[in-house]
Amino acid sequence: MPQVSSVIVPYAAYLRVYEPMAAFPEPERGHWARYARRTDLPSYQDELRRSLAGLLATPPIPVPVQESADAFVLDVEGVLCVCPWRTRLRGWQALGELGDELPGPVLDAALPQVVRLQAERDYERWLSRNPDARPWIRTATWQIPLNWFALVSDEEREYDKGAAEVAPVLRYRTPMVQARRRVARSLRALKDALDEGPLIEGLVDVGRWLEEFHPRSLVELDYGGLVHALPAGDLEDDHSAADVAAGVDALRRGDGAAAGEAYGRLVERWRSVRDRRSAN
Repeated sequence: MPQVSSVIVPYAAYLRVYEPMAAFPEPERGHWARYARRTDLPSYQDELRRSLAGLLATPPIPVPVQESADAFVLDVEGVLCVCPWRTRLRGWQALGELGDELPGPVLDAALPQVVRLQAERDYERWLSRNPDARPWIRTATWQIPLNWFALVSDEEREYDKGAAEVAPVLRYRTPMVQARRRVARSLRALKDALDEGPLIEGLVDVGRWLEEFHPRSLVELDYGGLVHALPAGDLEDDHSAADVAAGVDALRRGDGAAAGEAYGRLVERWRSVRDRRSAN
């Protein structure tokens, strides 16, 4: 469980896939088998701190020079599963999205254009040698995409409000087969009731991503650092997966009013989180 420290780094949530050892070829499988026996496995906050440390260098290092050899590890009903960090790949991908997130002057001040252009060239060269590369982790800051909640069920919700020195935890974990089934079911309901739009596009995208992994994988939706952006009472009462499921079920029944109510609850809840971003 993540520890509260004097440095709580970004309000980010995560969608992770943990694959069984059988999904990895040698010698990578052997590396993860040895790695999983460690007693000092790092947390998601450790991963973020390492990434942010590069941004404080002069000049800043937006993407690690070498790929991370770390992972998150879970025992899933006796089967050891790992979720590789792939911090370098994810850094490149995040860098490509920064232009949509930050105004030009702010972006140039944080990461000079010459640094970004070099990182882009490095990524292009690397991608030409690794065209099938994909991350095991997706990250969202100051929000959780609504399509992520379609993958999980309220019955899979795990909430621990923490203690004085322990951060709260809110997450969902579900078998890959269930996540894929829910994506397909939600897509049918949305396409029958709505025109093409961001919600459908996002669900198609995440569904394609899930197809890249072993069928015996585990999918985890983790609120991560977002638990620090939500008051304790709001966090405890957050059942966004239930609201998404209720909305999809209402669409399937043709009950537009009930679907609108569920969507309204979601919009109101997550608008309050995004408003805190603007306040900071």
